[in-house]
Amino acid sequence: MQAEQILKIVQEVLDERKGQNITTLDVRGKTSFTDYMVVVTGTSDRHLKSLCDYVAEKLKESGIKPLGIEGDLGSDWVLLDLGDVIVHAMNAQARGFYQLEKLWSVDDSKESEQQIG
Repeated sequence: MQAEQILKIVQEVLDERKGQNITTLDVRGKTSFTDYMVVVTGTSDRHLKSLCDYVAEKLKESGIKPLGIEGDLGSDWVLLDLGDVIVHAMNAQARGFYQLEKLWSVDDSKESEQQIG
């Protein structure tokens, strides 16, 4: 499955499961370990974990197994590694503190960012 197909599934599941402020960062050419990072805000530690669990389940149905998942209940950040796509599910406080969008948008171009809901 192509990175863009995985990304589409990730975005759809996060939106369906009430992920907030879903932002996709195109990091091709900026790093060699992934093509896209999806940053999403959850309302609680349980919501963060369930967002990543639902994404992982949906992709398993398509034959894609996650490379890893970091963070659990009680975490303010859960990371789901899908290879070409990495999902960062964070609570609002952690997202504001780490500012991943700013970190990975080293160029001034907003063309690499895509905002959903």
